[in-house]
Amino acid sequence: MKKLASIVLAGCMAVSLAACGGAASSSAPASSSEAVSAAESAAESAAESVEAPQGGKVGVCIYKFDDAFMTTYRNALQEILEGKGYEVTIVDGNNDQAKQNEQINTFITQGVDALIINPVMTSAADQIISTVKDADIPTVLINREPTADQMSAYNKLVYVGCDAAQSGTFQGELILDTANKGDINGDGKVSYIMIQGDPENIDAQLRTEYSVKALKDAGVEVEQLDLQRGDWDRNKGQEIAQNDLAKYGNQIEVVFCNNDDMAIGALQAIEAAGRKVNEDIYLVGVDALDAALNEVANGKMTGTVLNDANGQASQAVACMEELLGGKTFEAGSQSVYVDYVKVTPENVKDFQ
Repeated sequence: MKKLASIVLAGCMAVSLAACGGAASSSAPASSSEAVSAAESAAESAAESVEAPQGGKVGVCIYKFDDAFMTTYRNALQEILEGKGYEVTIVDGNNDQAKQNEQINTFITQGVDALIINPVMTSAADQIISTVKDADIPTVLINREPTADQMSAYNKLVYVGCDAAQSGTFQGELILDTANKGDINGDGKVSYIMIQGDPENIDAQLRTEYSVKALKDAGVEVEQLDLQRGDWDRNKGQEIAQNDLAKYGNQIEVVFCNNDDMAIGALQAIEAAGRKVNEDIYLVGVDALDAALNEVANGKMTGTVLNDANGQASQAVACMEELLGGKTFEAGSQSVYVDYVKVTPENVKDFQ
């Protein structure tokens, strides 16, 4: 695991590992040494309070395998689960909710002991929760968060993820941290395009909203030139940026992307248009994928935001083991968040 990411994970574990379903928190300890110490104490407490079963069958449903971030996430899940002796089967939903529903039912028929599900569509949460509740299967939902009301229907259900509003805020702060606060042409406002993921996804909604809100809250005037759906896809990010650069040209000062894959695509279009990131245009993403970290280090991305796949995978397994150990969760205490972290040219080496 990358050096600083391990510190972040230690802090997150200190907040939530001992009581996975407790009040969600995104605050970190004051220092890395405190974080490590707190994490060790939390891990000891968790080990004492929950006797996780040795082995067992776990079914993992991923919304689609060719998503770069979820590839990192599922690989981390598989490594952790198999390292603990679980029999693990991971299936690809191919971005098809009907197919994923069938996969969940198949896992239940096969008698899995627990499920970890990355829903294709958040709008399918009610159906997914009803299905696992009827089967009495301990379940951890990841990456795409249902509402608290939806989760309250089943007390053997936990959501593990990140507070997407925080990632959007951090994107805005990356722009505010530039010398001109994003106003490259000095006209008193920041003109931007937004390349959104799946607009039905709550992460996409909150990243879109809060990235711009951070600028507004700092007193910066903004102008949205365009907002297009990129579905988390690199090729779509490239196409949207290419079209917008042709249409708006030098009016575009900032390109916000809901994830790094779309940002890498946008970078290709920016370079093809003869623009230079951090000189006449800014570009930010989310996830801290290796490819994005390289571009931040090379000065070709303004920054990104670490979406800690390893930390979330560890937390998801910890919560699953609490459920398998017999713990249930009250309504309103079923979401656990792992912090995001801003990645800049100054600290990027800590993540590589």
